[in-house]
Amino acid sequence: MKGIKRMLCLVDGEHYLPVTKSAVDTLDSLEHLEVVALVFIGGTEKLREASEESFAEKMGRPVHFGPHTDEIPYDLITEMVEKYNADVVMDLSDEPVVDYSKRFQIASLVLGLGVPYEGPDFKFQPLSEFDILKKPSLKILGTGKRIGKTAVSAYAARLIHKNEYNPCVVAMGRGGPEEPEIVRGDQIEITPEYLMEQSDKGIHAASDHWEDALMSRILTIGCRRCGGGMVGDVFITNMKKGAHLANEVDADFVIMEGSGAAIPPVKTDKHIVLVGVNQPLINIEKFFGPFRIRLADLVILTMCEEPMASAEKVQQVENFIKEINPEATVIPTVFRPKPLGDITGKNVLFATTAPESIKSVLVEHLEDKYDCKVVGTTPHLSNRPLLQKDIEKYIDEADVMLTELKAAAVDVATKDSLEAGLEVVYCDNIPLVIDEKYGSLPEAIIEVVDKSIKAFNSK
Repeated sequence: MKGIKRMLCLVDGEHYLPVTKSAVDTLDSLEHLEVVALVFIGGTEKLREASEESFAEKMGRPVHFGPHTDEIPYDLITEMVEKYNADVVMDLSDEPVVDYSKRFQIASLVLGLGVPYEGPDFKFQPLSEFDILKKPSLKILGTGKRIGKTAVSAYAARLIHKNEYNPCVVAMGRGGPEEPEIVRGDQIEITPEYLMEQSDKGIHAASDHWEDALMSRILTIGCRRCGGGMVGDVFITNMKKGAHLANEVDADFVIMEGSGAAIPPVKTDKHIVLVGVNQPLINIEKFFGPFRIRLADLVILTMCEEPMASAEKVQQVENFIKEINPEATVIPTVFRPKPLGDITGKNVLFATTAPESIKSVLVEHLEDKYDCKVVGTTPHLSNRPLLQKDIEKYIDEADVMLTELKAAAVDVATKDSLEAGLEVVYCDNIPLVIDEKYGSLPEAIIEVVDKSIKAFNSK
């Protein structure tokens, strides 16, 4: 019958079998559902005989057991979802067979197959993915906020452009425009004064697509989004329109850039996933961290240095990723600032979103590599009042405001500095591989691009 959903039910032996059968029968009696099979996921307390044959006979439906009745058969669940072409997975199990952590593991696997995962009081939907793009593409997404996603996107865009793939970037941000906005980074000179003009018009001129355009000198398309779900969906976004626009512009390759842990709702050929090793391990290894990691063709680990992350933690994260996504390339990196203008011999006030704990490393890098004197720093680009206080504190000592193009970089850092007669120089962040044994980051990125093109051409 048209419209009937095929349901796979997860059951346990902690429930008395007639109770489980009653629940399954109730689901099966609904006009829009058909329970096609059961997967036994553990617990034998109330089972007199734990076998597929006896259980299936009493339930009146196919039942599948894993190799060990006291362990969650994760592989079997995914196998049965595919075997029965399930439209939804309903979890009728309970503590102590499953706990919160195990349910998130099940959810990550089921959602990775594009199938909803539901229970009595929860419902996780797969990512929205609209098949819009008519060009080869890749997606850059992350496991959290402030882990360097825009910096890596700009770096990747420059690299792809340098290799003559003619890319564009479609980025979404919480301060993005009402209608998708094209910024011709390849044609216009994006100066501090120009960005101030945009800011005076009410435009959020430090939004991600402006940063991409400034750092990469390519065409970018800016979009907006609000909200971020646990899996990565957003509440509203105009990124679908942005993707349609990417089909029309003069570009041969499309980079779809995520925002925070939110994932662009547009289907792409391949994925690059950023994992900030400075994040709590629980956010990487649990919840929907594994879901994001399993999407990856290339995983770029960021913040891989003390005091943000120990060598042991970097290794632990690397091992975890290789365990759950052995096909992905994993490259650990650190970020180093790169001024877009000359700061040689100048007194510099450095504004960044990097945490205070890494300040001394970044200052040393700037002074050694660019022969400048850093007279003050502020980590408060995301906090306007504190940023203004820091600027007031150091402004008499500085010749140059060196700032990342983030958050309040235009309407506070640039504005206040220009008004005080300071030169404003914007700063890029370059990902550097921590050890040559991991190979070349540029080569790894171009390999993903080539795979994207190959996948697109084989459709």
